[in-house]
Amino acid sequence: MAAEVHRIAEQGFGEGTNALYDAYRPTYPAEQLDFIQSHLSNPQGPLNVLELGAGTGIFTRCLLAHKTFGPAVGQLHAVEPSAGMREQFTRTVVDERVSCKDGVFERTGEDDGWADLVVVAQAWHWCPDFDRALTEFSRVLKPGGVVTLIWNLEDMDVAWVAANRKAYEAYEQGTPQFRLGLWRKMYEVPAIRFFSRQEEREVTWTLPTTVDRVVERVFTKSYVAVLDQDEKDKLRTAIKANTEKGEGRTWLDKEQGIFEYPHKNLVVLLTKS
Repeated sequence: MAAEVHRIAEQGFGEGTNALYDAYRPTYPAEQLDFIQSHLSNPQGPLNVLELGAGTGIFTRCLLAHKTFGPAVGQLHAVEPSAGMREQFTRTVVDERVSCKDGVFERTGEDDGWADLVVVAQAWHWCPDFDRALTEFSRVLKPGGVVTLIWNLEDMDVAWVAANRKAYEAYEQGTPQFRLGLWRKMYEVPAIRFFSRQEEREVTWTLPTTVDRVVERVFTKSYVAVLDQDEKDKLRTAIKANTEKGEGRTWLDKEQGIFEYPHKNLVVLLTKS
């Protein structure tokens, strides 16, 4: 049986990394949350939401702050295997509807048929056993319930972003990163039969950023966090130089050093039969 938490994820998202992660990882586009909510059988709620790989609560806060999705949430049970992430989550998500506990994709500890929505933000590519996980999702979902997988990815169509990605992706160490598409093997496992409808939607969007924020975000990546200091220093120098050069950059406020950080965001929906 595969390990339930990948070694690089366990180390790179371990104690001492979580405040940086929470400060520099991006939120999610509201239009994608609109899309998710529109596909729920009871979009106005009250909704039982199970969030897996919840991390420091970035998606959780985004969901709860959404103008229509947030008020529709009845209860949100977050599951996160990293103790450091859970500690950061409890500091940043303060809502009586929300709880956070230890667990993994294949063992959520949730009751049968409890959830209207299972959501995994920026984490599904780490799943070691898609068949076991999808079987678990089917068990905890109500009939007609929805699995949502959502990811942000820096947009390679912009030159300075492409230069940075080339620099840091060289350190991936064989990890199953989202960009590689290995997660699409889930469509081939037996448990996909539990989901009668499958849909994907990608959007392009931008966030305001600065050179310093771009640099620090790179160091929230698990495979970068585990590098020795010399390698980190070399990578920091390269990312700063690429970003300051800024080929293809779009300024928002040049005087303040604020420019667009272009992203793509993908949502995948699976609806339980």
